[in-house]
Amino acid sequence: MNEQMLDELKKMIISIEQEANIFGVILTGKHGFFTAGLDLIELYGYDEAQMKNFWTKFLDFIKILSSFKKPLISAISGHSPAGGCVLAICSDYRVMAEGDYIIGLNEVPVGIIVPDSIFELYAFWIGKAMAYRNLLEGKLMNPTEAKAIGLIDATNPIDSLMTLALKQMKVYLALEQTTWQQSKLNLRKALIEKMNEDQTETLEKLLKQWWSPSTRSILKTIIDNLQGKRGG
Repeated sequence: MNEQMLDELKKMIISIEQEANIFGVILTGKHGFFTAGLDLIELYGYDEAQMKNFWTKFLDFIKILSSFKKPLISAISGHSPAGGCVLAICSDYRVMAEGDYIIGLNEVPVGIIVPDSIFELYAFWIGKAMAYRNLLEGKLMNPTEAKAIGLIDATNPIDSLMTLALKQMKVYLALEQTTWQQSKLNLRKALIEKMNEDQTETLEKLLKQWWSPSTRSILKTIIDNLQGKRGG
């Protein structure tokens, strides 16, 4: 995920919410990856203004996705660390591909401070105590572990992942939609209020740490490894 992708996703979600002939959304990725999270290779080269702009847009998009009133399902088609997990936990239902895949929020080991709004979103599904422990450890889980704590709702073979996602979508769409949508927003009221809080102070701390030598060193190591794998 980079700035361009955030812009495109935001435009798409706002358009779909306003489009009367689209009743729900299923987010999915390519075989093996739901999303690898933030595009660290591109983000590492951003200057301070670009970086502030990116994080502002990221938090804004998560706010929009969290308050999207129509049914939103994530068909997690493989690995879903960090930003990928954040996208998934905005949804109403998550089905993840079975196999040797990971999901979770591993920002802390990478040197990125987790915004409190993201903590609240994570805790919405797995409880505050579990979210607290997992975030401070940067815990990544396989599908079985993620399902056991409620981070995902179901697992399925990757080739039939969309079949289960569509089945759940039909369950939601069989219900009266005005009632369903308003109930969703009511149940998420405290979460949505948290997402709408001023994030200026959190953002300043996040950006200060992003530019610290220790975080830059961790990011550089990760990027070198990624580029080494690509080269191989």
